[in-house]
Amino acid sequence: MSSSQVHEQAIVAASAKVAAGVRIGAYAVIGEDVELGEGCVLHEHAMVQGPSKIGRNNVFHPFCVIGGDPQDLRFKGERTELTVGDGNTFREYVTVTRGTVGGGGKTTIGNGSLFLQFANSLQR
Repeated sequence: MSSSQVHEQAIVAASAKVAAGVRIGAYAVIGEDVELGEGCVLHEHAMVQGPSKIGRNNVFHPFCVIGGDPQDLRFKGERTELTVGDGNTFREYVTVTRGTVGGGGKTTIGNGSLFLQFANSLQR
């Protein structure tokens, strides 16, 4: 697989692990403690925050926010995480947050899912 292509105007945290063949567009943001598998594509303005482990060949369209803090008033900054399988597509404005400790502390997404614009994950 070819080396990764990171646009000069993208932001990639020093602790992020980016596998071969990943393409990261302008103004995309990869946060701390993020692992991106081979062949992932982050279009312009996409954001992946951590701790998150992302599998292979996932596509992130503009303005999606993946792996952010839970939208739960019980969340107090404890470590929670997101795991995403292979071959998923996150369209524009999709939000997927990490789990809350009360709900197991982890959000898990399998393989081959399509998340259409404005979809949001829910926590307990």
